[in-house]
Amino acid sequence: MSLVVEKKRGIIEEYHRHKKDTGSPEVQTALLTEKINSLTEHLKHHTKDTHSRYGLIKMVGQRKRLLEYLRRVNTEGYQKLISRLGLRK
Repeated sequence: MSLVVEKKRGIIEEYHRHKKDTGSPEVQTALLTEKINSLTEHLKHHTKDTHSRYGLIKMVGQRKRLLEYLRRVNTEGYQKLISRLGLRK
């Protein structure tokens, strides 16, 4: 369930801090959120796909750790990011 290059590039451009930023917590969280959403749709149709479900659980945990880090370091940026991504916290 990889992201298409153009879609990934668009997400990076939307959430980046500076022109060549691809690894900031905001960008990583946005990319993980997109992957999580697509994998959730996949699992709605393929309910017995346990390997993908395990990958989904790992991605959700990674996103949670990134969001906790961002909340500690930059509270305002954290609030903006979760509102832009539509996450509830």
